[in-house]
Amino acid sequence: MSKQITVGLITSPEGAHLSAYLAGLAETEEVRSVALADSTGQTAEMARAALGDKLGPTYRDTAMMLRETRPALALVTLEAALSPPAIDAAVEAGCHVLAEKPACLRAEDFAALVRKGQAKHLQIMLALANRLHAPVQEARRLVAAGKLGRIYASEAHIVADQTRLKSPAYHAQWYAKKARAGGGHLIWLGIHWLDLVLYISGLKVRGAAGFTAVVGGQPLDVEDSAAVALRFDNGSLGTLTSGYYLDRGYHSHLQIWGEHGWLRLAAFEEQPLEWYSTVDGGPAQVRQFEYAKGGRGYTPFVRSCVRFAAGMEPPPITSEECLHVLETLFACYRAGETGQSQHLS
Repeated sequence: MSKQITVGLITSPEGAHLSAYLAGLAETEEVRSVALADSTGQTAEMARAALGDKLGPTYRDTAMMLRETRPALALVTLEAALSPPAIDAAVEAGCHVLAEKPACLRAEDFAALVRKGQAKHLQIMLALANRLHAPVQEARRLVAAGKLGRIYASEAHIVADQTRLKSPAYHAQWYAKKARAGGGHLIWLGIHWLDLVLYISGLKVRGAAGFTAVVGGQPLDVEDSAAVALRFDNGSLGTLTSGYYLDRGYHSHLQIWGEHGWLRLAAFEEQPLEWYSTVDGGPAQVRQFEYAKGGRGYTPFVRSCVRFAAGMEPPPITSEECLHVLETLFACYRAGETGQSQHLS
């Protein structure tokens, strides 16, 4: 029998992916009620339309919402510059946290939140929702089962449309301003593919180098292009290309090579996972993992975080994993600014 919890939603009209989070909360049976905190009061109608009877009391004061409703999980979707104080308040109130990435402007600020959460046995989970996609789960299983052997290298790219960058409305959004977002494409979309490389391979980054640029000529102070080189803790190397280059849609690709084989996937395009291994004996051949389409998105990740907060399953991502991804990304930015490769401990 499912255990139901109260979720505290801390947001604003500019909360990224708010409609997707509301849909996830509405569809998750382990959510008994949602208490909303929005200092503007402007998202209450949207929340009511999405949640119906699940919407509990609404507040303009986050501290009051946390104090009066005592949620087991706080879902924070605010601009990066505003996220740390909200996450801090939730952790102080004893909540696990699911937060829209990047949730900070500096890795050091997130690290302080992680330390506070560790002291209270609480997880702060960034919404890196592609982890739960079926081909990603299968790729992780294959690597863990030794089908590739020792990892030699990885290559990934995530490319989105340049079209959005030409809109004045986009220029006004927080994620197009470095002082509010911390960075551009790399920290907004590249973060997902970096996390997938680490999640599937089980490796950690120990060195980072790279460049960022604005190649499309738009009036942005965040990058629309990033090229990154990584050195992992087993001595292997990897690359990540992250940018806005297309007229529409996405190009995504992730490939990992090992001593006994390789795998590749294109999760945004929902292509079959392909893999090759020589460890099973018999004729070596390229194999495919087929899966039902449409399983991507925020709802499965929201459900997993809720179930974790209810004590029903492990977290889909840990605070420490989130911190490592952020430390790697900010190291990439420093490498681009200084022209020097960065070491991660």
